[in-house]
This record gives sequence, C-alpha cells and structure tokens, in this order.
Amino acid sequence: MLSLPVGHEEKVQDPDREKDEPKANMGSKSWAELAGEMKIFLWNPEERTCLGRTAKSWGLILLFYFIFYTCLAGMFAFCLYAMLLTLSPYTPRFRDRVSPPGVMIRPYLNGFTIAFNVSQPSTWQPYVDSMHHFLAAYDDKVQEEKNIECVPGQYFIQGGYDSVEKKACQFKRSLLQNCSGIEDPTFGFSKGQPCILLKMNRIIGYRPGAGAPVSVDCKVQKGNESHLRSVDFYPGNGTFDLMYYPYYGKFTHVNYTSPLVAMHFTDVQRNHLVPIQCRLNGKGIINDLNSDRFLGRIIFTLSIGK
Repeated sequence: MLSLPVGHEEKVQDPDREKDEPKANMGSKSWAELAGEMKIFLWNPEERTCLGRTAKSWGLILLFYFIFYTCLAGMFAFCLYAMLLTLSPYTPRFRDRVSPPGVMIRPYLNGFTIAFNVSQPSTWQPYVDSMHHFLAAYDDKVQEEKNIECVPGQYFIQGGYDSVEKKACQFKRSLLQNCSGIEDPTFGFSKGQPCILLKMNRIIGYRPGAGAPVSVDCKVQKGNESHLRSVDFYPGNGTFDLMYYPYYGKFTHVNYTSPLVAMHFTDVQRNHLVPIQCRLNGKGIINDLNSDRFLGRIIFTLSIGK
C-alpha cells in the first residue's frame, strides 16, 4: 500500500479545518474591529459609499420613490375629487334614514327629569335661565329684522339654485303667549305650572304632515292618568304650521329658526314623579317605535314639590 505524507494525511483526516478557522477568526473579533467595520459601512471614504450605496445610487432610488408616492397621492386626490363632485354641500345625497323627525324639549339641563320645589327658587331658576337663553333668538324684534312674514297653512317652497340664500319665516316668541316669558318671566315655574317647549329636529327638504299641520298631545306614559289633569298648548292648538317648512340647510337657510310648540302644564300632581309622553300626530309621523324614544315623541318626568 502507498503511504501518504504526514501533513497530507492530516488534511485528509480533517478537511473542514481550514473552513472553521475563518469562522473562529470572525467570532474572535474585538468590539473595536466591529465598530470600525460599521463605520466603513456607514461611510466608506475610498469607495465614497454610504450604507453600501454611492450618491448616484441613492439619488436614483430616492427619485423612484418620490415619483411612486407622487403618483399614488395623485391617484388618491383624483378619486377624492371625483367623489366630491357627486356630493352637494347644500343637500345630503342620502336622506332615507332621517325621516320622520325626532323631537327634543327645552329646558334640557341634566337629563329628562325636571324636578323643582315651588317654594325654593334656587331649584327652578336654572330652568328659567335656560329658557330665556334659548328664546333669545325668537325675540320679536330679532325676528322682524331677520325674517319675513309668511302665509300660514301652506309650505314655503323657494326655487332657484341650491346655493341661493333662502328666506325664513318669522316665529316670534310672543306666539307662545303664557309660555313666552314676556308676561311671566318665570315661565310658570314659580307657580308650579311649568312651560316646556317642544321642537322637531331639522331635516333638509322634509315636509311634515303631507300637507296638514302636525299636532302635539301629551299624556301620562305609565301610572295614574289623573296626575296630569290639564295642559295648554301654544300657539293655536299645539300645531307646527306648514309655512316653516321645508328647511333648506344651514348654508342657505341662515336665519331659520325652528318652530316651537309650548306645553303649559297647569295642573300636575304635586310631590309625585309623573312620567309624561308628548307625541307628534300627523300623516307620515311614526311615534310608537319602542326602540327609539325620540322618534316622533319625547318622554320626560315632572317632579313638582311644594
């Protein structure tokens, strides 16, 4: 048999030895050497590269991303512009989920329980202040300056472009009579006969009642019906006149003031919680939906102490 030199035999016996040596050398690098390599990677003065790229390479890649994101932003802006062309700032595109209207009451301070003691002005004065603040826009002089007199009993339909400013009909607080706060600045709270104001929510283009005025009635929701013995309604018999409709939106119907119905509770059982439900009545009005206590009706509680 042929014999191999000793050195050659060692190489045959351990062929991976030379491969392991560089790995051992790499693993034994000092922190200073690693820091030096990192420094060269960040900026190589010989090849004039930063992070492995020359200035030309960085310029090309930055130019690519600039053009890419500019085109992307342009496509997004174009799509947004095309969508906005289909919308009108004056009339909502879809209005099938906002009619018939909901209602709200004033005063509204901390919920739907109006509780006070007649002999303690501090308990009812906040309600009175809230009413005066709310009715400031309905002052007769303010309405005469800003709005016009309209023909009762018919819709006030105004033509022209959507962008043309619309006129608004006068609704003077004097129409609320005993609940106007003019003759009785306390709105009946000092006598235990409070006035509550009811207004319909604004819906652009909506014509309530389908040609007939919408009326309001109130009764005890649950409990003894005799706890609510008398309610007076203003103006008239508690109706929303057609001349205040339709509403054309806040951009064009600038001076529009929502019509009100005042409910004067002249005889309510004292020292009891009296839950009251006031409803709108008219063609197309929904007021019996249990899942929505504000659709076509409002439920609140009166608690009048001595």
